Amino acid sequence: MRLGLSLGYQTAWSTPADHLAFAQEADRLGYSVVWAAEAYGSDSPSMLAWMAGQTERIDLGSAVMQIPARTPAMTAMTAATIDALSGGRFRLGLGVSGPQVSEGWHGVRFGKPLARTREFVDIVKLAVARKSVAYDGEFYTLPLPLPDGPGKALKLGFHPPREHIPIYLAAVGPKNLELAGEIADGWLAVFYAPEFAEEQLASVRAGRAKVGKELAGFDVVPSVPVVVGDDIATCAELVRWYAALYVGGMGSRQQNFYNQLATRMGYGDAAREVQDLYLAKRQRDAAAAVPMEFIDRTSLLGPKERIAERMREYAAAGVTTLSVSLFAADRDSGLHTLRTVAEALDLSGVGE
Repeated sequence: MRLGLSLGYQTAWSTPADHLAFAQEADRLGYSVVWAAEAYGSDSPSMLAWMAGQTERIDLGSAVMQIPARTPAMTAMTAATIDALSGGRFRLGLGVSGPQVSEGWHGVRFGKPLARTREFVDIVKLAVARKSVAYDGEFYTLPLPLPDGPGKALKLGFHPPREHIPIYLAAVGPKNLELAGEIADGWLAVFYAPEFAEEQLASVRAGRAKVGKELAGFDVVPSVPVVVGDDIATCAELVRWYAALYVGGMGSRQQNFYNQLATRMGYGDAAREVQDLYLAKRQRDAAAAVPMEFIDRTSLLGPKERIAERMREYAAAGVTTLSVSLFAADRDSGLHTLRTVAEALDLSGVGE
């Protein structure tokens, strides 16, 4: 199992300088990849391109570039450019986002996300491989048809370092997991609990089987909150607000993928309570209602030895790249956490 670093996106309590410092320390410590995110604030490719010139070995991944935000051809251009800037270190993570962001921010209807994702990935692969981009799909038609359109099938206008850039899908539901196994090189997971992983990996395996492949070689990459400390309950408090936001407030009452995931994991009653409280603008009560067991199962909490033991469980549950998300108060504590996590991996005996 390898280590990754999930930076997320810029917030009111983070700075680009902090994120760069974390990426550079992860690079020095031998982490395999650093991921940058986007929602409706900072974008991921700008951050990654900036880091590309200020790191040496670590891979640079988008987790994610939003599918409704860009055309597939533009996504391929951006991916190939960052891959060239970094000397072949880019990983393209894609996701459809959610209905509120897709329709409210990007003005793109959310309907049929699986079919849209399949077409999008098809076109990205064509473009990165420098094949003529001609496609006739439900969502994308390239070039636009004659007799009115002057367009023609084009090839990417430069030679990127690689003809294939690893593609990852951010997936939560069973059908999306199956699609990831079928068309992608890896899966970007959230709220990954080793105790629940087999059900999710079964969907990925089903997708792999469709194309005659096994799970071996497929990168399973959960983003896992990490808090180092002696008291487990105190560590968990730093993660509560994040869990409440996603389970309770990320999406509508009718369509919240994270709430549905928590329900499939056996936390249906708690998930409903958290959502009711969060949507009633009682965020503090919503955070308090997140079960301690849910936080502990989906996070790395406690001293180095406990984190190492938990890492063994993640590795046994199919994780190939464990990407940690730093829940730290400042830059120094974040850097300390990165070093502690690297030491914990060595202690665990499951590192590559």
